[in-house]
Amino acid sequence: MLKLDAVDKKLLTLLQENSKLNIKEVASSLNMTKTPVYERIKRYEKEGLIDKYVAVLNKDKLESAMVVFCSVSLESQKLEHIETFNRAIAEIPEVLECYLLGGANDFMLKVVVKDLNAYHQFSSGKLAALANVAQIKSTFVLNQVKHSTVYPLEL
Repeated sequence: MLKLDAVDKKLLTLLQENSKLNIKEVASSLNMTKTPVYERIKRYEKEGLIDKYVAVLNKDKLESAMVVFCSVSLESQKLEHIETFNRAIAEIPEVLECYLLGGANDFMLKVVVKDLNAYHQFSSGKLAALANVAQIKSTFVLNQVKHSTVYPLEL
C-alpha cells in the first residue's frame, strides 16, 4: 500500500480525469515543474499504482447496448469452484465487471449485450453453461444515472 500525499492525490485525480494531459499541463495545474511530476508518474507506474491507460468510450455514440447486472449463485462455494468460475468469467467478453460477494449471492456481474435476445443467448449459452452455476438473477438497466472511472482518493 502506497502512502499518498496531497500532491499525489491531486496528480492522480488529474490523470484519472484525463490521462492524455501532457506533463507540462499537469505540472502547470499543480504549480510544479515538469521533472518532479514526471518522476511521480513514473513511480506510480513502476509501483503498479497506475495499472494501465485506457480510452473510455461514449456509449451514446455506439450501437445500442443493453446493460444487465447478474447475481450468480454457485452450487458449491469451495475455493477451487470459485477459482474455476473466476477463470471462466475472465474469458467472457460480455462481462465488464465481476465481484465476489458475501451475502445472498456469490457473484455480481455487469454485462453488456446488444439486446434482449443477445442476453438470452449469453445467459443460457455461456453463463448457465458454466460448471457449478446454480442460479442467475438478472436486473436490466433502464437508464444510467452516473458512471465514473475516477476513484475518489479522499476516502
